Parts: sequence; structure tokens; C-alpha cells
Amino acid sequence: MSTHEAAPEAAPEAPGTGAPVRFDTKIAVLLRGDLETWQRLNVTAFLVSGLGSQFPEVIGEPYEDAGAVGYLPMFRQPVLVFEGTKETLTKAHARVLSRALPRALFTSDLFTTGNDRDNRAAVRAVPTADLDLVGLAVYGPKNAVDKVLKGARMHP
Repeated sequence: MSTHEAAPEAAPEAPGTGAPVRFDTKIAVLLRGDLETWQRLNVTAFLVSGLGSQFPEVIGEPYEDAGAVGYLPMFRQPVLVFEGTKETLTKAHARVLSRALPRALFTSDLFTTGNDRDNRAAVRAVPTADLDLVGLAVYGPKNAVDKVLKGARMHP
């Protein structure tokens, strides 16, 4: 599956039943544990930003408050954030590629660029095996995503 092919859709919601909603897919972000707080937040935001455009099924309905003020729709399922070592990220990257799951990456080089064109050029300039990963996002079936994240721990 390329990064543009759809992953399996989540199980349908059961409105009004009071039963917890379960999803057969997972959105997960893996961050390198040595990042500063601002970097963790920035990397997470960048990594998940492409999911909605590539996989519209992950986006819920727009929000509206009691005053009828509208708000943008958001993901309809949780985004789970994990952390790990550089080695954990390298192994997760190899696993996500071998499983051909939709993914996004953030390398240390992207902290020094200031725009999308330069970001893409910075990634393109480095061979796959040499990428200095600081973040990885993955979307797909829960079991496959869990296997990709083996060795990572939930972000504190």
C-alpha cells in the first residue's frame, strides 16, 4: 500500500447506544525520546497533518457550540503518541516500510528548514537507511500498527 492508498475503514459508530466506539484502525505517532517539549508538539502536529487529506474517513463531522458557532472537524478517533529511542524509531521505520502502511516522517534536518519545499528537499537528499528520524506517524489496521510500534512506550 502506498502512502496514498486507503487503509481499512474504522468500524461504524453506534449512535445513541451508549456503547463505547471501537475502531479497527489506529493513528499513532512515535517520537524520539530526547526531543524538547516544543519539538515534540511541533513534530506531532506536522506528522498527523496529512492524514485527513489522504484518508478522509479519519475525519469526523464539524463541531458547533451551543451558540451555533461552527468549528472545524477533527479526527474521529484518538491519536496515540508513543516515544522511543533512535533505534526504536529506526526499527519502526523499517517495519512500516515492510508492511507498506501509510506513514509520515520527520527528520532532524526539518528543524532547520522553514518551508514545505525545503522540507521535502531535505528528506529527498538523504538515503532511506541514513534518515535521522525524530518522528514517525502511521495509520492502518490496529494489529499492524501495534507491530510497527513494538518496543515503543506510551508518551508520558
